[in-house]
Amino acid sequence: MLGESHTEERSQTASEWTAELERALREVALGAGFDRMEIAPLSIPDSEDASEDSARFSSWVDAGRAGEMEYLKRRDEQGTLLRSSVRVAMPWAQSVVVCAMNYNAAAPRSVEEAPARTGWIARYAWSGSRDEAGHLRPTDYHDELLGRLRLLEEAIKRRADCETRCYVDTGPLVERTIAARAGVGWIGKNTCVINQELGSWLLLGVVVTSLPVPRDVVRMAAADRCGSCTRCIDACPTNALVAPREMDASRCISYLTIEKKGDIPVDLRGQMGRQVFGCDICQDVCPWNRRAPIAVKQGMTPRGELVNPPLTWLASLDAKGFREQFKGSPLERTRRKRLHRNVAVAMGNSGDAVFLPQLKLWSEGEDDVLARTARWAMERILDAGAQTAI
Repeated sequence: MLGESHTEERSQTASEWTAELERALREVALGAGFDRMEIAPLSIPDSEDASEDSARFSSWVDAGRAGEMEYLKRRDEQGTLLRSSVRVAMPWAQSVVVCAMNYNAAAPRSVEEAPARTGWIARYAWSGSRDEAGHLRPTDYHDELLGRLRLLEEAIKRRADCETRCYVDTGPLVERTIAARAGVGWIGKNTCVINQELGSWLLLGVVVTSLPVPRDVVRMAAADRCGSCTRCIDACPTNALVAPREMDASRCISYLTIEKKGDIPVDLRGQMGRQVFGCDICQDVCPWNRRAPIAVKQGMTPRGELVNPPLTWLASLDAKGFREQFKGSPLERTRRKRLHRNVAVAMGNSGDAVFLPQLKLWSEGEDDVLARTARWAMERILDAGAQTAI
């Protein structure tokens, strides 16, 4: 006990990152369910690294590649993009603790042969936790990771007097860039962070802190091991990966099925296949994911009904059914009408006439976007039938 008290008292005086502090917090992070924890110093304002990161992000936004994701375009009073630099929003920030959680599941890949008349929901959105009766209930990785980050944040504050902020996809920073700088992995050609042992099935959460990293401490970025491989680029159906590590999000199926409101561009619908929420194709074809370990995390158990879900089941969900299935899930963000819009696209791409009655019902409904999408899908199915008959 004396040893522990002495360590605790000494840690209270920590004014910068030390090997001892980092070691203690890594134990907390791993105990909370994270698979990796690394620390990245933030670039000095106006430094070459900071300027390059800011210019790269600004150019990406200015090129229209953020689509309708307005949260990526927010600016401060001086007109600087908030996500171009952590210190734009948090001048006190000195370092970022980056935590990665593996979410790979023992289940089929989206590129494998699947049962007929099914759709695809992104792997990260399958998660659930069991209630007292043993039933799987929806969970959202944002909430799951944030709860674990809070434990880490509390551990930091017990050992050092500093400012902190926790974020999971919501902060004024680009997590993957910082994760790569911290050494969690390298940014692959599919723009995902890839770890040599874990692959790319990684959910990222960060704790921004005011603790500086000593200048004599060198942080080694992970070596880029993509080599000459271009499987992710070649496999992207909508050509959203316009170059290695460069994505036009406005063409990405994940963006189109989750973030895009209103009508999905007609010229992209045919390439969306059976994806109804998100897309895993560029990760499914990545060689580094062949040996990715299977994750077993409390609160992140895959719900079997969401793996290759029947399109007719998704289409049948009314408001009550949607809430029962997806309240507390990432799919809740998309909402039922947008999910049905995506299902209509998948039905059209199937070329299967069995979906025509449902599409006809939607085409005569009050939702204009769904009605237009359903009419497009009906025409696509009928055209496929005509070609088959020739």
